[in-house]
Amino acid sequence: MYKDQEWLRRAAIERARAGEDHQAIWISLGQSRSWFYKWLQRSHEGDAEWWFDRPPGTCNPANRSSKEIEELVKFARMHLHNQEQFCGAQAIRWHLEEESVRPLPSLSTIGRILRRHDLTHKRLGRYRPKGVPYPAPEASRPNAVHQADFVGPRFIRTSTTTRRTYALNTVDLATGRCAVEALPGKGGMETAIWAMWRRLGLPRYLQVDNEMTFYGSPLYPHTLGPLARLCLPLGVEPVFVPPREPWRNGVVEKFNDYWDVQIWRKRRISGWGDLQRENMALECRHNRDWRYSKLGGKTPLQALAASGAALKFPTTETIPTDWPSRPESGKYHLIRFIRGDGKLNVFGEKFAVDPDLRYEYVWATVDVKEQRLFLSHDGEQMHDWKYKIT
Repeated sequence: MYKDQEWLRRAAIERARAGEDHQAIWISLGQSRSWFYKWLQRSHEGDAEWWFDRPPGTCNPANRSSKEIEELVKFARMHLHNQEQFCGAQAIRWHLEEESVRPLPSLSTIGRILRRHDLTHKRLGRYRPKGVPYPAPEASRPNAVHQADFVGPRFIRTSTTTRRTYALNTVDLATGRCAVEALPGKGGMETAIWAMWRRLGLPRYLQVDNEMTFYGSPLYPHTLGPLARLCLPLGVEPVFVPPREPWRNGVVEKFNDYWDVQIWRKRRISGWGDLQRENMALECRHNRDWRYSKLGGKTPLQALAASGAALKFPTTETIPTDWPSRPESGKYHLIRFIRGDGKLNVFGEKFAVDPDLRYEYVWATVDVKEQRLFLSHDGEQMHDWKYKIT
C-alpha cells in the first residue's frame, strides 16, 4: 500500500512537470486537490526523496510554507512597496504568478507569511472625514454609483507607427467591480460606456469629473452634453464632482494608477488588439480575484452574488441609431463648493446663492422635464431657478 501511494505521488508530480493540467491530474488519479498540492509543494522543498512519508513530529508541518516561498513573498512585498504599488496579499500573488513561481501560494498562505513577519500595516480605527461636509451620492447597493474617468493619452509604438490611445475606466463603488475600455480618442466615449454597461449593468448615478468630453462646452451650458444624452434615456443620472478636486473620484483615480502599472509598466503592448486583450484580462482577474477589506474579504463578484441584487442592462449590443439627441426627461447633478463670491458655477454660468452657503458644498440638480435648476444643502432645498434646455 505504501509503495502504491509513493508511486501515485511521483506520477502526479511527473505529469505536472510535463505541463499537464493540475486538475486533470488529481481527478484522474482519484485524489483531492489538497493532496496534489501537498505533494507538489513537497517536491519543491529540496528533499531528494520528497515522496516518502515523514516520521511523526518532523519539524516541518504541512501548513507551514517552505523557506523559499516565504522569502519570495517577503521580497515581492518589499518590491511592490518600494515601487509605491499595491502590496497586499492579492497584489503579491499576482506578482508571483507573473514571475512564474510554482507552486503559487494561496492568499491565506501569503497573509499568514505577512503577519508572521509583521508586514501588514493597516489603518487603526475608522476613518472619519474632516472639514466641510460633502454631499456624496450613497453607494449602498450594487450599481448605485459608478465612478468613471479617462487615462491617457498613452502611445503604442511599433517599428513603423505610433498610435495614440486612451482608457476609460469605471468602478462600481458598492462591489468594487471594474470595467476597462480602450479607445483611440475621447470622441468614442459613448460607445465605450455602453460596452462597459453591457458587462457591469446600468448604474443609478454615473460620477465623473468636469472634462468637456463629458459635459459639452462652457459656451453652451444649457445644451445637454454627450454624457447626459447617453444617460438620461436609460434613467442613469450623471453626477459632476467639483472642479479641480479629483480626489472626489478617488476610487476610480486609484484604479487608474493600478491600471497604469499593470498595463503600461509591466506589459509590452504591441498593438491595438494586444491592448484590448490585456485590458479584458485585467478586468476579469480583478473582478474574480481581488479581495477587498471593505467587503469582508470578498471579491467583487462574490460581493455581487451575496447582495442578491437584480441588475439592469442595455437591451441592445450597441447604441441604437435612433437614440434621442435631446432627451425630454431625466436629471443630472453637480456637486459644487460655494466660494467667497457666493456664486454657484454651472459649467461657466453663475447663479447667486444665499450668503450662508459660502464655503459650503451644495448639490445642484437640473431637471430636464421641468426645465428647472434646484440647489440643495444638507438635504434641504435652498434655491429654484428656471433653466431652459436648448
